[in-house]
Amino acid sequence: MKIFSLFLLLLSFTLSAQNLALDPTNIYPKVKFETSMGDIILELDRVKAPITVDNFLMYVVNGRYNNTLFHRIMPDFIVQGGGYDTEFGPIELYNDIVNESGNGSKNEVGTIAMAKENRPHTANSQFFFNVGDNKNLDPGRHWGYTVFGNIIEGEEVMTAMSEVKTHFDESLSWDDVPIKPVILIKATLLPEDN
Repeated sequence: MKIFSLFLLLLSFTLSAQNLALDPTNIYPKVKFETSMGDIILELDRVKAPITVDNFLMYVVNGRYNNTLFHRIMPDFIVQGGGYDTEFGPIELYNDIVNESGNGSKNEVGTIAMAKENRPHTANSQFFFNVGDNKNLDPGRHWGYTVFGNIIEGEEVMTAMSEVKTHFDESLSWDDVPIKPVILIKATLLPEDN
């Protein structure tokens, strides 16, 4: 009986954390990234990108972004993360989400957007910071990349990340991999009054 009660308590706690993330009254939730290069605080926009924000927050509250890499860094373009642990193993994914790139938000410096494959509705966990004004990533003749928030503190950390040395990693066959790992140590959904 005690084991069953403990199970119900843990289930209740998990559901409460998920409900906190998906609370529709928190229109502009804030998330803190503690990285190996400093802290970044994001303000997300549930008005313009509700599906994307809820998806991102599920990764945050369930700890899936903790101890992951910023695995792709291109100066004056993007800093990308949210897909791989510190050993370059893929993180556990939820389902792909609907592309909300037509929401009026632009891929401008200091914004956060979802990465995707070359098909429109393929974003799931990976995100990137826009280091430049990337108009070519906005919707137009093709589906764009969904912007769902912006940095409100720590833009200098993103800028410093964008300047780290990168290389072609032969073992992964990837370009633009930081030589010294840049790590997202912890992502936290902040209380509403922050």
